[in-house]
Amino acid sequence: MRSLIDFAIRTEYARIKALGDDLCEIGSQIDWERFRFLEPLIYKNKTSHGGRPNIDIEIMIKLLVLQHWFGLSDPELERQVADRISFRIFLGTTEVVPDFSTVWLFRERLIKSGKLADLWKELQRQIGEKGYTVKEGSIQDATFITSDPGRKRKKKDQKAENKKGDKNSEATGSKQVKEVDKGLLDISNNINNNQEKPTRPDKESTIEGSWAKKGVKSFFGYKGHILIDTVRHLIRAVETTTASVHDSQVDLGIKGIPRYADKAYDGAETRGYDAAMKKATRGHKLGIRDILRNKRISMKRSHIERCFAVMKRAHNSGHVSETTVARAGAKFMMSAFVYNMVQLKHLAKKSSTKLRLSKKGRKIEEIEMISDLKAKLGQNHGGNRS
Repeated sequence: MRSLIDFAIRTEYARIKALGDDLCEIGSQIDWERFRFLEPLIYKNKTSHGGRPNIDIEIMIKLLVLQHWFGLSDPELERQVADRISFRIFLGTTEVVPDFSTVWLFRERLIKSGKLADLWKELQRQIGEKGYTVKEGSIQDATFITSDPGRKRKKKDQKAENKKGDKNSEATGSKQVKEVDKGLLDISNNINNNQEKPTRPDKESTIEGSWAKKGVKSFFGYKGHILIDTVRHLIRAVETTTASVHDSQVDLGIKGIPRYADKAYDGAETRGYDAAMKKATRGHKLGIRDILRNKRISMKRSHIERCFAVMKRAHNSGHVSETTVARAGAKFMMSAFVYNMVQLKHLAKKSSTKLRLSKKGRKIEEIEMISDLKAKLGQNHGGNRS
């Protein structure tokens, strides 16, 4: 029965692939087997002790990719994988996929074990092996990742709780009157009145996000920092902080490589060569040389705005419902992971197009050379006859 279902799914997928499947094209840009080194670092396999076998780590990583590619929640991811044939083929299985709680637990394991950084490093290694190294320069910038700040309890609820507490204290006090002497009762009442009532921790105290202001708008949440190269616009480094952290406090520069940045990074230290735009100070305007320099840098660094636009609009990374920096950072890093996969597909397509054009150009040159040679031979033959 299983083989019949597999045959039906793959036969139907052949029609989908004929129409065009981006998942298949983009997924082929990554060697997924090389992520298996994370399995013993994340899982504690207890199959020898009677526990259930672990779910294939390749499938779990691909599930995270699908989730951030299409901006899906954990329950919606489970539903879409069960519903869409292209998702099943991308995962490499037609069997029952893990439920949404398993996806959540896997992401939590990645975060708590600190192995999410190793996942990112492996992706960067594969990018480097394709020949896409950073040589000419890099661009750094940051963007806001909004989040829900939470709400304080309403005053009505607090008043109701206070009244309930007063009634309970009166009831207990009447019982104590019958058992304890009045003098001792007065002392105990004074002690009870001076004690602070235990309060439920506010929801805001569990949220690590912070408020920040840009222009006239205020934002609550986190800030995503990225570094891209100036040639292929691939994301090379990612970091997530609270929204109140200034852009210049995070340095993602590469040693020996120019780092282009906007005016927020003026004067900030970096591992690379400082190529940030100059900022005017009060009473000291920028000179013509600094103005022209800023224009040149602005043209170079503008490419990073497209990265943020794609990550926010196409992959829905502009808003998170997470309450910690680590969880928000995990989602932002996976969005950057997906962006790089899509960018690798475009680069591969561009290089194949250039190769076809170069081959076509060589053929045209060969045809022109042959036609010129024939024309010369024809002229020589006509001259000999005369």
